[in-house]
Amino acid sequence: MIYEVFGGNTHEMTMLLLEAAHVAEGIPSGANIALKPNLVMAGTPESGATTHAGVLSGCMEYFRSYGFRELSVIEGSWVGAQTGRAFQACGYDRVCERYQVPFYDLKKDSTRVVETPLRPMEICERALDADYLINLPVLKGHCQTVMTCALKNCKGCIPDHEKRRFHSEGLMRPIAALAAALRPDLTIVDSICGDLNFEEGGTPVQTNRMYLGTDPVQLDAYGCKLMGLSPEDVPYIGYAERWGAGTTKLADGEIVRLNEPQGSGGYSGGGLVKRLTKNIREDRACSACYASLVRGIYVAQEKGISVPSNIAIGQGWRGREFPGLGIGTCCSGAEKCVQGCPPSADDVVRALEMQQCRRNSGRR
Repeated sequence: MIYEVFGGNTHEMTMLLLEAAHVAEGIPSGANIALKPNLVMAGTPESGATTHAGVLSGCMEYFRSYGFRELSVIEGSWVGAQTGRAFQACGYDRVCERYQVPFYDLKKDSTRVVETPLRPMEICERALDADYLINLPVLKGHCQTVMTCALKNCKGCIPDHEKRRFHSEGLMRPIAALAAALRPDLTIVDSICGDLNFEEGGTPVQTNRMYLGTDPVQLDAYGCKLMGLSPEDVPYIGYAERWGAGTTKLADGEIVRLNEPQGSGGYSGGGLVKRLTKNIREDRACSACYASLVRGIYVAQEKGISVPSNIAIGQGWRGREFPGLGIGTCCSGAEKCVQGCPPSADDVVRALEMQQCRRNSGRR
């Protein structure tokens, strides 16, 4: 089961997700709960690189309200970066001080060797010894693995020399093997404004979405759909499934939506986003729908699919006709429409691909 919520207040959205999933009911009293965000580097959440501080504060307030006192934040930034700098850049220092929750830099943590389906691996003890480990990744693109979310975020729980070895081994199989050995009890995905294609941020896409689940493989497969990708585009997902870390299957009814995307929230993106959407006829589009279009166009262009200029999106098109492609239920009056509120980026890619096929057939 995946719980999904839309909005702009990450603190409140996190608490809504936790309450809806009745998370506290499944945790023994007095449990040691560890929160593992994405602090890959000293980049701000607004750049699309790191987990918003409100996700942590929402977790802390929720668990405190249910009487849990043994909370901690654990993370180790990528090789060459100082975790402490990232901790401060993201405002985690203020959150931890407010809720009196300690932070542990996993670069300084002891490790234990754990058997995995690939080989023995060193994993940080604070991650292994947590009674309840909560993974707080960002859904975003990655220049080497195409996307990164729940599975890859666990890489912060290994020492730097293991991280280097992961890269020397090609990343895909080691990430999956780690997932089979260290499976978080819960994952809350920050998909507020993940970067389009780089782990370190810089080209954020405003989605205003978060989602929660217990199966990291399933969450990554769903993230692929939201980004216009197939799980096959991200090989570590398939390896992780084969090694027992979870399943990519997501049946109808397994996504519980807590609310609906709201009207235009002042959608914004970087220069790349502006170039991708320069010819789009946008009229009061909500962030979630617009983000699906942005990611869909990006993936389509990467696949060599041409993108027409007559695309409409937004609530302003509701009830109006449009001689082209409409994105989302509000654009049902378009000549062709990608249904959904919002549709996924995968839906957009398939629609663009079908349009190109029709154009090519007409030329014969």
